[in-house]
Amino acid sequence: MPKIELTVHIDAPIERVYAIAKDVESFPEFMPDVKSLKVLERSDDGARTVTEWAGYVPQFRLTVKWTEEDVWDDAARVCKFRQLKGDYDRMEGEWQFISNGSGCAFTSILDYDFSVPLLGPIVQRVVQHLVKQNLQGILDGIKQRAESKASVG
Repeated sequence: MPKIELTVHIDAPIERVYAIAKDVESFPEFMPDVKSLKVLERSDDGARTVTEWAGYVPQFRLTVKWTEEDVWDDAARVCKFRQLKGDYDRMEGEWQFISNGSGCAFTSILDYDFSVPLLGPIVQRVVQHLVKQNLQGILDGIKQRAESKASVG
């Protein structure tokens, strides 16, 4: 099972970055590969959400769908997530937000299994590259949104 860990530095206050990351409904507005995202459940305190995602993989002209549970810890500024059902065989991970001087570090850790029967290890490496590229796109999208909002207000 592949594990991917990526970190990006964001020149914006951690509070702004965390709020943008937690506002998952807005992801399709600024992440082109997120075709749709619907909140199915949200706890009264906002600490737990269940969301339905549809992501597009242009290289394969493939839409990947899954339902995900997110548990947000506002005090620690961490989100733990896991797939409840969907196209991945298994998908879980964590987002971490750490203040560091002028901004914050945003780290995404993803453990997943995505089997492509009969296609073998070469295709698995391609899939891993695409998952990593998608994960980087999420980090970059949140970074760009936070930094553009930081410069405006």
